[in-house]
Amino acid sequence: MAKKQTYRPQKKLTFIDIIKGNFLNRDEVKIHYRYFLLIFLLLMIMIYSNHLVSKKIELVNELKEQTEEYKSRNAYAQSRLIKVKLESELGKEMVEDSLLSLENHPHKLLIKLDSTDGSTQ
Repeated sequence: MAKKQTYRPQKKLTFIDIIKGNFLNRDEVKIHYRYFLLIFLLLMIMIYSNHLVSKKIELVNELKEQTEEYKSRNAYAQSRLIKVKLESELGKEMVEDSLLSLENHPHKLLIKLDSTDGSTQ
């Protein structure tokens, strides 16, 4: 003897039912549980991939900061190297011209003017 299914009208879905999750117990939803699980799985995959992307972006930003620091270090080292090369070139030219380098550097003389007529003391 087959069980006879009777049609029972569903009560109207309200906002409170959606918040409580009672809509999941409806007969129409029970038929499509596999689709809901698939959508849930796809959402979880999307959230996880977004998390991985944000980690990669943070890593890229850190690497950009490091490259900027290394570029500035490189520029400083190159400027020092140019100065050293110039000093060595000047030293070679001085030896060729039979000049000697100074032991003591020259002093700068400052002359103070007290009056506006330009006379010095």
